[in-house]
Amino acid sequence: MSQLQPLTKCQQTAEPLLNVQEMQFWLNKAVAWGQADSPDTQKDTCLHLSRLRDFLQHLLTHSNNMRSTTETMKRLPFLGQFLGRLCWNPYVTADAASRRLLFQCLWGLYSEHPGNAVERKANQWIRKVLSQLATEEDDAAAQALMKHMGVPPEEYHLKVLRKMVALLQENIGKSCSSLGDINHGCSCDRILATSEACVPLVTCPEAAPLIGALLQQPVTCVRATLNEDFLDTLSSAYSSQCLKSLEEEAVVSLWYHNLSSLEEAVLSLLECVFTNTGSTPQKLEQQLAQSLLPKACAQHYSIFLVVNDIFRSILKQAEGKESVKYLIQTFTNCFLRKLALRKHQTSVSLKALFPQSPQNLLVPLLTLPSEMPQEAWRHHLNWLSGSLQRLTEEEEEGEGDGSSSTRGLHRVFEAWFLLVQCGHWMQVAVQLLVTAGPEDCGPLLWLLTFYHHPTNRGHHRALQLVRAKEAWDHLRSLSLVLARPVPVDRLQSLVTLLSPQPQQPSLSPLLILNLLVNLAVFSEQSLSGSTEILRTVVDGSALADEAACVLSSLELRLNEGSCSSSDANRVHLRIKALQNTLTHMHAASSSAE
Repeated sequence: MSQLQPLTKCQQTAEPLLNVQEMQFWLNKAVAWGQADSPDTQKDTCLHLSRLRDFLQHLLTHSNNMRSTTETMKRLPFLGQFLGRLCWNPYVTADAASRRLLFQCLWGLYSEHPGNAVERKANQWIRKVLSQLATEEDDAAAQALMKHMGVPPEEYHLKVLRKMVALLQENIGKSCSSLGDINHGCSCDRILATSEACVPLVTCPEAAPLIGALLQQPVTCVRATLNEDFLDTLSSAYSSQCLKSLEEEAVVSLWYHNLSSLEEAVLSLLECVFTNTGSTPQKLEQQLAQSLLPKACAQHYSIFLVVNDIFRSILKQAEGKESVKYLIQTFTNCFLRKLALRKHQTSVSLKALFPQSPQNLLVPLLTLPSEMPQEAWRHHLNWLSGSLQRLTEEEEEGEGDGSSSTRGLHRVFEAWFLLVQCGHWMQVAVQLLVTAGPEDCGPLLWLLTFYHHPTNRGHHRALQLVRAKEAWDHLRSLSLVLARPVPVDRLQSLVTLLSPQPQQPSLSPLLILNLLVNLAVFSEQSLSGSTEILRTVVDGSALADEAACVLSSLELRLNEGSCSSSDANRVHLRIKALQNTLTHMHAASSSAE
């Protein structure tokens, strides 16, 4: 349309707040500025910018008082064309204040929930205008300005994009603080619209501040919601590592807003850990310390609940997989450390963080060994063993009743899940077991057996406990043998214990291996004797990698102060010597292959 129609009589009387002559004046100016590109036009535009800003501000106030876009367009049908002409005038948009007012007027016309064809068409037009302003379009006026100023097209459009992002960021920052009437208009209406408009810009580094501001916008109003397409696009871009410019806090907020992105992050961490065959406990600690997930869990306990549910589900499917248990334990420790750093900022109770765990076990298990005297460890573990035994007995008593049996199984699993999360106490239990007398081993041996065999499949719990006691007695007798070399038949019987037994419930090889490694480290047996036993047994059972992992875990625990030893230097030397033995075995095996 080459020129705008004069205002009708109806329009002239509809809104006395706007001066009719002034409106007509600016309509004519918009047309004139758009039809010519001469020095006189440029000069005229610049001379009128100050007055134009005043008019746009007045227009913005006027349109914001309207109840809907439909009403605004009915009373001011010229508004869309007027704003459009100004948006395509580079001499107007080059002025920061005028550009800000133009964008505010456009967002004021955007309908969060378009109710008719007029509002839907207005939304499409607004998105198109903003999209074109942020891309390299062949606009004659813009090209003329770029040529006149000597600015390359890419730089010009990049600056336009940055200005638009800054304006939108400023706009969404003016949210209301009311959770009141949903029908009452407020600035939060623009948050949904802004997030929708950002969908094509999520991978633009220049849009990162705006995306971060949207994600971290406090939800102080029922209208302050984010567009689902925006969140899904962000999630996809983040999983594809296309959001390197997004700050950590924005990523945490993305996980908080979007469940699929959080699940993707957890599964990515799991895949990274389990595909790294050379991972050690120390490397896992470092990997999780650098991960953003523990920090995110400490900031939002709802994120921790989701992550915990994922771990719970994986543990059910991989009950006997030690790498899964150790990941869960290490992650929980890392999370609790991050949470401790935020004590002054948060007051979430342990019950809220572990709602399904037996409440009487929470504090005893979540207390670190380093947080109590070493003399109290044995009594503490005996109490834990007794509490868990009573829980399993209640489960067995309710096996005849379907609902009671289900509840009992659930309670036992949740208790075991918490025990896995607090696996540091199991490491203490193994160490105390290798230094305990025969009369003291009952509760600790039961606890260790339960950790490795939590379910009572086929009612084999009692039988597994008997076999654990036989394995322990055999290990103790080996440590007392003075003859060198140790008789082969004595070692072969231990290798047999570590091998799966067909057609009968076998004891977990890792249970026996833990006892063997701890005995080699903490017993008073000579280092040469301990090394000979360990080398022979792990070589015959093909468990050298698992033994190395147990040694690394012991070393890590010793450094953390969760390892009881009156001679820490001696223990460190024995660990290093045993690690060297396993390393040489691995090198020899690789050379042979």
